[in-house]
Amino acid sequence: MQILSFLPLYPALAYAAHSPRQPSYGHQPKPLVPTIWLAGDSTEAPGGGPNGTEGWGQYLQYSFLSSVARVNNSAIAGRSARTFTRDGRFDTIASNVKEGDWVVIEFGHNDGGIPPVNATVGDKGRADCPGAGNETCITVYNNATEIVQTYGTYLKNATRKFLDKKAKVVLSSMTPDNPWEFGNYSYTPNIFTYYTWLAASELGGPAQGVYFVSHGQYAAQAMKNLGKETVDANYPIDHTHTAPFLADVVARSFVLGLKCGTSGLQDLVLNATSRLQGDVLGNCLAVNETLPI
Repeated sequence: MQILSFLPLYPALAYAAHSPRQPSYGHQPKPLVPTIWLAGDSTEAPGGGPNGTEGWGQYLQYSFLSSVARVNNSAIAGRSARTFTRDGRFDTIASNVKEGDWVVIEFGHNDGGIPPVNATVGDKGRADCPGAGNETCITVYNNATEIVQTYGTYLKNATRKFLDKKAKVVLSSMTPDNPWEFGNYSYTPNIFTYYTWLAASELGGPAQGVYFVSHGQYAAQAMKNLGKETVDANYPIDHTHTAPFLADVVARSFVLGLKCGTSGLQDLVLNATSRLQGDVLGNCLAVNETLPI
């Protein structure tokens, strides 16, 4: 298989999980509406990284009619694939997910740092074990021994839980840090973009209900089109967390990534691909960035 060539308004309440038993419309039961579950960090989460920032997941619901799909934003600030697993948050989603639902998993911002390799002190509990396979690291975190797995292993383990519940999964690459930070536009996907694509591939891709969206590349494309002044103004506290305006753009860039790919989730989107493409979001990338190539 050819490896991918990587290119790269108002807050709303996330919808809670709904009961599998629905009220009736006359003599006909109301059809079940799929839930789109979001698992990620502060770049996606309600409230973003505080101080006026917002996560892009808060705006995803505006691309779907509530009668067609509901969004449950279960992302939470400060989490990595490792901590989301250790906290039991993937398990919580899995206990509520139902057949026909979708789960969007997007991590990477908190998964790097000092690797927990035979560490007895200094492990902050977020970094994954380095590697693209089944490598493990033994560390001591919070006074307890922890066997730390790789980023890809955490993603694949979580995805299998959702597939077992007959949901489908989108593995999404992390959003970019400010690509204008140093004066000129510059964006290069990091290793976690590759690991995310690799996990989707190893899980069997679309044939098994697993899709990859190169969200980082679509978001970076939009930020290039917006220009330095606008983008700088919408990273108000650092180079990672976006103001509401830019969070909305990042959400729409994810939707464009869906519409340019093969995931069935795109069929629930309000807008056609042609209505999303334009001066801000740009066009579909040369490689659709959703498996298969």
